[in-house]
Amino acid sequence: MSQWLVLGIAMAAVCGVVLIITVLKERRIGDDDDPTETPDVIEYLTMMVGVVYAIVLGLAIAGVWEARSAAEDTVRTEAQALHEVGARARAYPAPVRDRIRADVEAYASYVVHKEWPAMADQGRLSGHGTDLLTKVRADVTDYHPANDFEAQSYQPLVDQVGVADAARSARADAAGSTLPGVVWFGLVIGGAISIGVMFTLQIRRSGRELLMAGLFSALIAFLLFLVWDFDSPFSRGITASAEPFLDLFPHL
Repeated sequence: MSQWLVLGIAMAAVCGVVLIITVLKERRIGDDDDPTETPDVIEYLTMMVGVVYAIVLGLAIAGVWEARSAAEDTVRTEAQALHEVGARARAYPAPVRDRIRADVEAYASYVVHKEWPAMADQGRLSGHGTDLLTKVRADVTDYHPANDFEAQSYQPLVDQVGVADAARSARADAAGSTLPGVVWFGLVIGGAISIGVMFTLQIRRSGRELLMAGLFSALIAFLLFLVWDFDSPFSRGITASAEPFLDLFPHL
Protein backbone atom coordinates (compact mmCIF):
# COMPACT_ATOMS: atom_id res chain seq x y z
CA MET A 1 0.00 0.00 0.00
CA SER A 2 1.32 3.45 -0.93
CA GLN A 3 2.45 5.65 1.94
CA TRP A 4 0.37 8.48 0.49
CA LEU A 5 -2.74 6.29 0.62
CA VAL A 6 -1.97 5.31 4.21
CA LEU A 7 -1.46 8.97 5.09
CA GLY A 8 -4.74 9.98 3.44
CA ILE A 9 -6.68 7.22 5.20
CA ALA A 10 -5.15 8.10 8.57
CA MET A 11 -5.90 11.82 8.20
CA ALA A 12 -9.45 11.17 7.02
CA ALA A 13 -10.02 8.72 9.89
CA VAL A 14 -8.81 11.15 12.55
CA CYS A 15 -10.87 13.99 11.06
CA GLY A 16 -13.93 11.78 10.85
CA VAL A 17 -13.65 10.58 14.46
CA VAL A 18 -13.31 14.15 15.77
CA LEU A 19 -16.28 15.39 13.72
CA ILE A 20 -18.48 12.44 14.72
CA ILE A 21 -17.70 12.92 18.42
CA THR A 22 -18.40 16.65 18.14
CA VAL A 23 -21.75 16.09 16.37
CA LEU A 24 -22.86 13.41 18.86
CA LYS A 25 -21.87 15.61 21.77
CA GLU A 26 -23.79 18.54 20.27
CA ARG A 27 -26.97 16.44 19.99
CA ARG A 28 -26.80 15.51 23.64
CA ILE A 29 -26.63 19.11 24.82
CA GLY A 30 -29.86 20.31 26.37
CA ASP A 31 -31.78 23.48 25.50
CA ASP A 32 -30.74 25.12 28.77
CA ASP A 33 -27.04 24.99 27.89
CA ASP A 34 -25.29 28.37 27.79
CA PRO A 35 -22.31 28.27 25.39
CA THR A 36 -20.97 31.56 26.75
CA GLU A 37 -20.03 29.78 29.97
CA THR A 38 -17.59 27.44 28.18
CA PRO A 39 -14.15 28.64 27.02
CA ASP A 40 -13.75 29.61 23.40
CA VAL A 41 -11.45 27.02 21.81
CA ILE A 42 -10.70 29.00 18.64
CA GLU A 43 -7.83 30.98 20.13
CA TYR A 44 -6.47 27.87 21.82
CA LEU A 45 -6.55 25.87 18.59
CA THR A 46 -4.95 28.75 16.71
CA MET A 47 -2.14 28.90 19.22
CA MET A 48 -1.61 25.12 19.14
CA VAL A 49 -1.53 25.06 15.34
CA GLY A 50 1.16 27.73 15.39
CA VAL A 51 3.19 25.94 18.05
CA VAL A 52 3.03 22.53 16.36
CA TYR A 53 3.89 23.97 12.95
CA ALA A 54 6.76 25.99 14.41
CA ILE A 55 8.22 22.81 15.92
CA VAL A 56 7.90 20.87 12.66
CA LEU A 57 9.34 23.74 10.62
CA GLY A 58 12.21 24.18 13.06
CA LEU A 59 13.06 20.48 12.86
CA ALA A 60 12.97 20.64 9.05
CA ILE A 61 15.33 23.63 8.99
CA ALA A 62 17.69 21.94 11.46
CA GLY A 63 17.61 18.74 9.40
CA VAL A 64 18.47 20.35 6.06
CA TRP A 65 21.14 22.54 7.69
CA GLU A 66 22.71 19.46 9.25
CA ALA A 67 22.59 17.68 5.90
CA ARG A 68 24.32 20.63 4.25
CA SER A 69 27.02 20.71 6.93
CA ALA A 70 27.51 16.96 6.54
CA ALA A 71 27.87 17.43 2.76
CA GLU A 72 30.60 20.03 3.31
CA ASP A 73 32.40 17.68 5.73
CA THR A 74 32.14 14.90 3.16
CA VAL A 75 33.80 17.05 0.49
CA ARG A 76 36.62 17.99 2.87
CA THR A 77 37.13 14.36 3.85
CA GLU A 78 37.28 13.22 0.22
CA ALA A 79 39.71 15.95 -0.79
CA GLN A 80 41.95 15.36 2.24
CA ALA A 81 42.03 11.60 1.66
CA LEU A 82 43.06 12.08 -1.97
CA HIS A 83 45.73 14.55 -0.90
CA GLU A 84 47.06 11.99 1.60
CA VAL A 85 47.23 9.36 -1.14
CA GLY A 86 49.39 11.61 -3.26
CA ALA A 87 51.58 12.63 -0.32
CA ARG A 88 52.10 9.12 1.06
CA ALA A 89 52.97 7.76 -2.37
CA ARG A 90 56.40 9.41 -2.03
CA ALA A 91 57.60 6.18 -0.41
CA TYR A 92 57.13 4.34 -3.72
CA PRO A 93 59.49 4.30 -6.72
CA ALA A 94 59.24 7.27 -9.07
CA PRO A 95 57.22 5.57 -11.85
CA VAL A 96 54.64 4.22 -9.41
CA ARG A 97 54.54 7.46 -7.42
CA ASP A 98 54.08 9.59 -10.53
CA ARG A 99 51.32 7.34 -11.86
CA ILE A 100 49.40 7.45 -8.58
CA ARG A 101 49.71 11.23 -8.30
CA ALA A 102 48.72 11.75 -11.94
CA ASP A 103 45.60 9.62 -11.51
CA VAL A 104 44.71 11.36 -8.25
CA GLU A 105 45.02 14.74 -9.93
CA ALA A 106 43.02 13.55 -12.92
CA TYR A 107 40.23 12.44 -10.62
CA ALA A 108 40.29 15.69 -8.60
CA SER A 109 40.29 17.76 -11.80
CA TYR A 110 37.34 15.82 -13.18
CA VAL A 111 35.38 16.23 -9.93
CA VAL A 112 35.93 20.00 -9.84
CA HIS A 113 35.48 20.87 -13.50
CA LYS A 114 33.14 18.20 -14.87
CA GLU A 115 31.34 16.30 -12.16
CA TRP A 116 30.51 19.25 -9.91
CA PRO A 117 28.42 21.16 -12.49
CA ALA A 118 26.72 17.93 -13.59
CA MET A 119 25.99 17.05 -9.97
CA ALA A 120 24.40 20.46 -9.42
CA ASP A 121 22.24 20.15 -12.55
CA GLN A 122 21.27 16.47 -12.41
CA GLY A 123 21.56 15.67 -8.69
CA ARG A 124 23.76 12.62 -9.21
CA LEU A 125 27.37 11.59 -9.77
CA SER A 126 28.83 10.36 -13.04
CA GLY A 127 30.10 6.91 -13.84
CA HIS A 128 33.33 8.29 -15.30
CA GLY A 129 34.28 9.77 -11.93
CA THR A 130 33.79 6.35 -10.36
CA ASP A 131 36.04 4.83 -13.03
CA LEU A 132 38.77 7.37 -12.32
CA LEU A 133 38.68 6.63 -8.58
CA THR A 134 38.74 2.90 -9.35
CA LYS A 135 41.89 3.51 -11.36
CA VAL A 136 43.49 5.23 -8.35
CA ARG A 137 42.55 2.24 -6.20
CA ALA A 138 44.08 -0.13 -8.73
CA ASP A 139 47.31 1.90 -8.81
CA VAL A 140 47.61 1.55 -5.04
CA THR A 141 46.46 -2.02 -4.48
CA ASP A 142 48.16 -3.62 -7.50
CA TYR A 143 51.63 -2.52 -6.47
CA HIS A 144 53.66 -5.04 -4.46
CA PRO A 145 56.00 -3.32 -1.96
CA ALA A 146 59.64 -4.14 -2.57
CA ASN A 147 60.90 -3.51 0.98
CA ASP A 148 59.74 -2.92 4.54
CA PHE A 149 59.62 0.87 4.09
CA GLU A 150 57.23 0.58 1.17
CA ALA A 151 55.25 -2.10 2.99
CA GLN A 152 54.67 0.27 5.91
CA SER A 153 53.14 2.83 3.52
CA TYR A 154 50.99 0.33 1.65
CA GLN A 155 48.16 -0.16 4.16
CA PRO A 156 47.77 3.57 5.00
CA LEU A 157 47.49 4.28 1.25
CA VAL A 158 44.82 1.60 0.85
CA ASP A 159 42.96 3.01 3.87
CA GLN A 160 43.00 6.54 2.46
CA VAL A 161 41.63 5.33 -0.88
CA GLY A 162 38.85 3.60 1.08
CA VAL A 163 38.11 6.85 2.94
CA ALA A 164 37.91 8.74 -0.36
CA ASP A 165 35.59 6.09 -1.82
CA ALA A 166 33.30 6.21 1.23
CA ALA A 167 33.24 10.02 1.08
CA ARG A 168 32.34 9.86 -2.61
CA SER A 169 29.44 7.53 -1.82
CA ALA A 170 28.25 9.92 0.89
CA ARG A 171 28.50 12.80 -1.59
CA ALA A 172 26.36 10.82 -4.02
CA ASP A 173 23.71 10.33 -1.34
CA ALA A 174 23.68 14.07 -0.59
CA ALA A 175 23.61 15.17 -4.24
CA GLY A 176 19.82 15.16 -4.46
CA SER A 177 17.00 16.31 -2.21
CA THR A 178 17.35 15.27 1.43
CA LEU A 179 13.72 15.71 2.54
CA PRO A 180 11.15 13.10 1.42
CA GLY A 181 7.97 14.15 -0.35
CA VAL A 182 5.76 13.39 2.64
CA VAL A 183 7.67 15.93 4.73
CA TRP A 184 7.21 18.59 2.05
CA PHE A 185 3.51 17.75 1.97
CA GLY A 186 3.29 18.37 5.72
CA LEU A 187 5.27 21.61 5.53
CA VAL A 188 3.18 23.10 2.72
CA ILE A 189 -0.18 22.01 4.16
CA GLY A 190 0.90 23.12 7.63
CA GLY A 191 1.90 26.52 6.30
CA ALA A 192 -1.45 26.92 4.54
CA ILE A 193 -3.31 25.95 7.72
CA SER A 194 -1.20 28.29 9.86
CA ILE A 195 -2.02 31.21 7.57
CA GLY A 196 -5.64 30.12 7.22
CA VAL A 197 -6.31 30.11 10.97
CA MET A 198 -5.85 33.87 10.98
CA PHE A 199 -9.20 34.15 9.21
CA THR A 200 -10.93 32.24 12.01
CA LEU A 201 -10.13 35.17 14.27
CA GLN A 202 -11.86 38.51 13.97
CA ILE A 203 -9.19 40.16 11.89
CA ARG A 204 -10.14 43.66 10.83
CA ARG A 205 -8.81 46.06 8.25
CA SER A 206 -6.75 48.15 10.63
CA GLY A 207 -3.21 48.89 9.49
CA ARG A 208 -1.71 47.08 12.44
CA GLU A 209 -3.56 43.82 11.85
CA LEU A 210 -3.03 43.85 8.11
CA LEU A 211 0.69 44.52 8.60
CA MET A 212 1.09 41.66 11.08
CA ALA A 213 -0.91 39.28 8.88
CA GLY A 214 1.25 40.18 5.90
CA LEU A 215 4.50 39.83 7.86
CA PHE A 216 3.42 36.47 9.29
CA SER A 217 2.57 35.14 5.83
CA ALA A 218 5.87 36.45 4.45
CA LEU A 219 7.76 34.77 7.31
CA ILE A 220 6.15 31.40 6.57
CA ALA A 221 7.03 31.77 2.88
CA PHE A 222 10.63 32.76 3.72
CA LEU A 223 11.14 29.79 6.07
CA LEU A 224 9.74 27.36 3.50
CA PHE A 225 12.06 28.86 0.90
CA LEU A 226 14.96 28.46 3.34
CA VAL A 227 14.15 24.76 3.77
CA TRP A 228 13.90 24.33 -0.01
CA ASP A 229 17.18 26.19 -0.57
CA PHE A 230 19.13 24.04 1.91
CA ASP A 231 17.38 20.82 0.90
CA SER A 232 19.80 20.20 -1.98
CA PRO A 233 23.32 20.93 -0.67
CA PHE A 234 25.06 21.00 -4.06
CA SER A 235 22.64 22.75 -6.40
CA ARG A 236 20.72 25.61 -4.75
CA GLY A 237 21.54 28.92 -3.16
CA ILE A 238 24.33 28.60 -0.59
CA THR A 239 25.81 25.36 -1.90
CA ALA A 240 28.62 23.15 -0.64
CA SER A 241 31.49 24.14 -2.89
CA ALA A 242 34.51 22.31 -4.29
CA GLU A 243 36.85 24.68 -2.43
CA PRO A 244 38.53 21.88 -0.39
CA PHE A 245 39.70 20.31 -3.66
CA LEU A 246 40.99 23.64 -4.92
CA ASP A 247 42.79 24.32 -1.64
CA LEU A 248 44.58 20.97 -1.61
CA PHE A 249 45.09 20.82 -5.39
CA PRO A 250 45.71 24.50 -6.25
CA HIS A 251 47.06 23.79 -9.74
CA LEU A 252 43.72 22.35 -10.98
